[in-house]
Amino acid sequence: MPSFRHRLTRAQQRIYDRSEATSAIPLRPTSRLLAAVRALPGILLSADRPRIEVVSQAIADEICAVLRVAPLRVTVSQTRPSNARGELHGLYTPPHAGRRATIQVWMMTAKRGQVVAFKAYLRTLLHEICHHLDYQLLRLPDSFHTDGFYRRESSLFHQIGGNTAARNPTAGRAAPQGGNATRATLQ
Repeated sequence: MPSFRHRLTRAQQRIYDRSEATSAIPLRPTSRLLAAVRALPGILLSADRPRIEVVSQAIADEICAVLRVAPLRVTVSQTRPSNARGELHGLYTPPHAGRRATIQVWMMTAKRGQVVAFKAYLRTLLHEICHHLDYQLLRLPDSFHTDGFYRRESSLFHQIGGNTAARNPTAGRAAPQGGNATRATLQ
């Protein structure tokens, strides 16, 4: 039992246990989703924030559409916020007051000022999408970082070809610069 579970209320423990018991999210990736994942390594290397945001949004859109959950908005920011505890990689904000859920991910490390590595970036994006899926797909009233949560994140990573794309980090580099070319590549 994790050290903090005993501090949860009984209701929260039930949510935690439901999260722990769900280890995968079955997903049939679309060709557009696979193309976006293949394009992401090269686009990250370009450090072109608007293009990274377009591809990240395409990944989120396709996952949400395939799983038939409410869409969310992805924003990509420059340098990760940091403090003595470390760097913030991503942030999920649930929907509220009629606004759709949002994900914010950062593309540059705080310490070195370098573009985040592909696997770390994609896993961060999927991590935040998993929070969304906890609420929207699994209908959990809260989203805890259980072992099941991390297994769901990994299941998505493997189903969308994250390892394959990581082995070819220049896959999207040949695509012309600019948002329209990125959109055309993903259609």
